Amino acid sequence: MSDRLKNFVTEIIDGDLAADKHGGRVHTRFPPEPNGYLHIGHAKSICLNFGLAAQYGGKCNLRFDDTNPTTEDTEYVESIQADIRWLGFTWDGEVRFASDYFEQFYAWALHLIDAGKAYVDEQDVEAIRANRGSAQEPGTPSPYRDRPGAESRRLLEAMRAGDFEDGAMVLRAKIDMAHPNILMRDPLIYRIRKAPHHRTGDAWCIYPMYDYAHCLEDAIEGITHSVCTLEFDNNRALYDWFLDNLPVPYRPHQYEMSRLDLSHTVMSKRWLLQLVEQGEVSGWDDPRMPTLAGLRRRGVPPEAIQRFCLDVGVTKSNALTSPALLDFHIRETLNHEAARVLVVQDPLPVTLTNLPEDEVRWLDADLWPHDVPREGTRPLPLSRELLIDRSDFEETPPKGFKRLTPGGVVRLRHGGVIRCDQVRRSEDGEVSGLDCSLLSDDEARPKGTIHWLSTPHSLPVELHLVDRLFRSPQPGTTDGVDWLDELNPDSLRTIEGARMEPWLGASDPGTRFQFERQGYFMKDEQTSPSGQPIFVRIVELRDGWTKKQTTPQPAQPKAQAKPASSSQTRVQPAERSEALQTRMTELQERLGLPLQDAERLTRDEATDAYFQSGLNAGAAPRPLASLILNDLSGDQRPPIQQITELLEMEDQKGLQRNQRSVVLETMLKENCGPKAAAKALGLAEQTSLDLEALIGEVIDQHPAERDRYRSGEKQLFGFFMGACMRAARGGADPKALQSQLRQSLDSAP
Repeated sequence: MSDRLKNFVTEIIDGDLAADKHGGRVHTRFPPEPNGYLHIGHAKSICLNFGLAAQYGGKCNLRFDDTNPTTEDTEYVESIQADIRWLGFTWDGEVRFASDYFEQFYAWALHLIDAGKAYVDEQDVEAIRANRGSAQEPGTPSPYRDRPGAESRRLLEAMRAGDFEDGAMVLRAKIDMAHPNILMRDPLIYRIRKAPHHRTGDAWCIYPMYDYAHCLEDAIEGITHSVCTLEFDNNRALYDWFLDNLPVPYRPHQYEMSRLDLSHTVMSKRWLLQLVEQGEVSGWDDPRMPTLAGLRRRGVPPEAIQRFCLDVGVTKSNALTSPALLDFHIRETLNHEAARVLVVQDPLPVTLTNLPEDEVRWLDADLWPHDVPREGTRPLPLSRELLIDRSDFEETPPKGFKRLTPGGVVRLRHGGVIRCDQVRRSEDGEVSGLDCSLLSDDEARPKGTIHWLSTPHSLPVELHLVDRLFRSPQPGTTDGVDWLDELNPDSLRTIEGARMEPWLGASDPGTRFQFERQGYFMKDEQTSPSGQPIFVRIVELRDGWTKKQTTPQPAQPKAQAKPASSSQTRVQPAERSEALQTRMTELQERLGLPLQDAERLTRDEATDAYFQSGLNAGAAPRPLASLILNDLSGDQRPPIQQITELLEMEDQKGLQRNQRSVVLETMLKENCGPKAAAKALGLAEQTSLDLEALIGEVIDQHPAERDRYRSGEKQLFGFFMGACMRAARGGADPKALQSQLRQSLDSAP
């Protein structure tokens, strides 16, 4: 993954390496606060910071910003370390903590007092906030602002000794009460908190503020590139002020990137904690939660999260990302990892009347489809008594129904062809079973294929169907609506009475499978109250969320399905219109698109029409499909002419593929075409380059660095990348340049 990483941060690092800034080092850090479990938003920072260290042969620290004892806990420290390891990363050296540096922070606070740049303020927090002023009005200086340094030093020492109660006084930096950046108007440095700390116990009762501690931690650890999210943009001035006014051993620099916001969930630790404490979810690792622990419990592969974060990219513009993009990468990963098996959710008994009662045919069933380069089979029993899914039979079928009907013929997956001869009914008139005949392939032409199980060989299983946690894309943003009222009542449905293949009962917890025609599932570590194994749905086989939100749901027939916390709900697959079904087939057969892409492009009339108009405008099918499905979300769709122009620019090397996301963001924001967006962003159009000659010239210009690289200093690769990109004036494809550069550097002199 790290070899493909290219963004504005890597461009900065390339420039720093070229200028020999930081002594050619790249040292990053991941600095979580141990006040909750990590979520998918943190995964982006993890992948970036650890990825940068790997890409440039540098280091990445894991450091906990534990400066608020009232919200922090050892449980969170341990869970965060487990999450990072699960994602596949390892930090440099020992785990670090802000609390490791408390004594140094305190000494530097005394230094600021002695230099006349800090003072103890006895105003309460409300008064300090009120006196800060506004964007239009300067702040009002504290009456204690000119307190003598000796007095402030004595009071700070008394604060540390525990002589005052919480809120009695604070230490503030003395900067500028009229500064246009309100954060610079004498910010707080220390406050009193008489609470035990998870590491230092009762050794301290004053604790540094985050803005004071964070930059000093970076300086102590020799961090070269301190990356945070955009909400800390204004804090950078304060970050630099502390570094300018203290005798720090090193001068780091802060850079800001966009945060990762996922729709249909919440990312605030405070709100996530509220969900846990109020019992809306079963815990931090509830499979509906956006926490990494929840995603792991749901069965999401860590590789899928890495690919998702890479696809989201690192930009300067915040955007709301659809979970459909994460689902796409989960499917792409599991397609080659999850064996295919048969499970019946809502069993309907079938009797093969022409098969003897004691006969069992053992079939050799493939575990993998033909397009997955893996081999393996399992024995699948076929007996007289079978189970099929109730949704696979209709007495009065709708138009286009290709499953079992009275007198109709279907193929059993792996098991031959059957014809429905008779429908059995219970006393209340409900369909209770089917009598069918097992036919030879020559006797009939089946219209469709269904899954099934041998009744005596199947085993009971409980299924947990996970869906979006919230109905609203952005919970808490609707006026007059409480965010908790926007919870999706069907975010977790429990299916009891389902049956599975016999050998699945012996599978290990954590094993992932594709339940054919249903989705990807993972065996949970827990069992049901009745002792049955539990399988949690990781993701559906296709994105049915949009369809569910716009299509009226059919009346719910009786079924053995009980939701975990809501009324009984029948699990029913969404059906396309006949026209969209035909279009989906055309996209596969005529244009050669993968089934998954064809399904997503025909999920509704608007998406289908948008894709068709792009084809009519001359766009190539696969690049157009990829852009629509992976780079656009919801209703954010520029005019199709602009999309085809964007693809043409990429095809003609006038724009790099990794610049697409930021160009699209600018197009949507400024309502302009791709050329205007690229110009506004300062992105130079690429021209035809002789990469080999360009690289050779750059290497020849830096013989000392070339020799050091070939002697083993592989971290200099980033130096040469930056030099080559500058020589190409941004006109080289990073991936091609990287490959050619590595080849040239590694070749014999």
